[in-house]
Amino acid sequence: MVKIKDEIFRAYDIRGIYPTDIDSEFASLAAKAYATFLNGKRIAVSMDVRTSNKALTVPFIESLINCGAEVWFIGIAPTPLLYFTIAHYGLDGGVAVSASHNPPEWNGFKMCGKGAKVLGWGEGLERIKEILVKRQFTESGNAGALIDKRQKVLDDYKDFVMEHNKLSRKVKIGIDPGNGASSEFAVSMFSGMPVEVIAINDVPDGRFPSRNPEPKPETITELRNLVKNKKLDFGVAFDGDGDRAIFVDEKGEVLGGDTCLALFANNMLKKGETVVYEVSCSDAIEEVVNKKGGKPIVTRVGHGPIESMMVEKGGALGGEISGHIYFNTTYYFDDAFFAAAKMAELVSNSGKKLSQLVDELPKYERRIKEFDVEDGKKFRAIDILKDNLSKKGFELLTIDGVKARTKDGWFIVRASNTTPKIKMVSESKDAGRADELLILGSKELNYALEMLK
Repeated sequence: MVKIKDEIFRAYDIRGIYPTDIDSEFASLAAKAYATFLNGKRIAVSMDVRTSNKALTVPFIESLINCGAEVWFIGIAPTPLLYFTIAHYGLDGGVAVSASHNPPEWNGFKMCGKGAKVLGWGEGLERIKEILVKRQFTESGNAGALIDKRQKVLDDYKDFVMEHNKLSRKVKIGIDPGNGASSEFAVSMFSGMPVEVIAINDVPDGRFPSRNPEPKPETITELRNLVKNKKLDFGVAFDGDGDRAIFVDEKGEVLGGDTCLALFANNMLKKGETVVYEVSCSDAIEEVVNKKGGKPIVTRVGHGPIESMMVEKGGALGGEISGHIYFNTTYYFDDAFFAAAKMAELVSNSGKKLSQLVDELPKYERRIKEFDVEDGKKFRAIDILKDNLSKKGFELLTIDGVKARTKDGWFIVRASNTTPKIKMVSESKDAGRADELLILGSKELNYALEMLK
């Protein structure tokens, strides 16, 4: 009997190393548990480009069919295409076989319910785990069916994007899918728009030979140079499963996800509309939203909290510092390609360079640092840090990690929900103060880690 490891059940999905943490037998059991929990009949399944995908996807689909499900298979596809399939066609749910931005040896399952709502921990995943561990499966006496929906979904999604993004002049952009699930997809989706695309690392390859699946300033140097050398309007890099977009302006400067959200809000938001963003995002968002007469709402990091708040409040936009951008137009889910198309529309119709649009935003200095901390210690360290900072009289926000605010800035320390890391961000309008706050936060975190030894 396959051994179920607790650590593979994470905040938003099931994720581990293949085949030591997750294998074909586990995939079959996970599908039965998911089908039992969902009790749905129409379920979409996609996968990214990882070399272990076939070994996991085939038994997963077979078990769904044995549970009586009609499976809409959309093949290798960015995760947002799975979300679109679930929401646009009114399916009961869907699963992406993917480990997002994790290294090549990882894989997993991102499970969704109706409306493409991600079934994270506290929103259904804990129940799916219970069903799996106890083997409390409900299997149908009637087999379901497998339907190939790849071309249908691609065509309808392309029409959807073109309908919601109208460009007044041609723009030139660089694209770096990093050999991930957006390879070939992004170029084909732009083909019907006045967009000239130069793509690099555009061949699907689950070994990710070109760069790490997680796009960061230091991993997308090739794209940054391409944009500058070819004098493109901007560039965009996607993560492994295509739900995050990291933008590069015409000068090769990398924009944070919160900068992009502030940019969209500054140019798209209407009076009274709501913008939802997570705790580590810049105060520039609040400034912009208030100036536009909108309503800023801060929530925890992650697809689930942001999507849920957007649905509850009727949010127009949402975003994360990591590059997830959410639109009410896309049924409230995050879609990196739609964000890229919207950026192309913004640059095209404004008649300005992307750097000029960014210069119109409030200016803040930000510093970012990561610490390698094993999963068993990272949340305990945050709890100790929270207690220490509280005793020292800091103004704290603790909805996700701990955010300590001073009169001239803030720093936040939070445990990653997907990797064995603790992430820290500091911000101030003064560069020197941003440095000082990062040093202060690092000192306090190191003290908390020492207390765990």
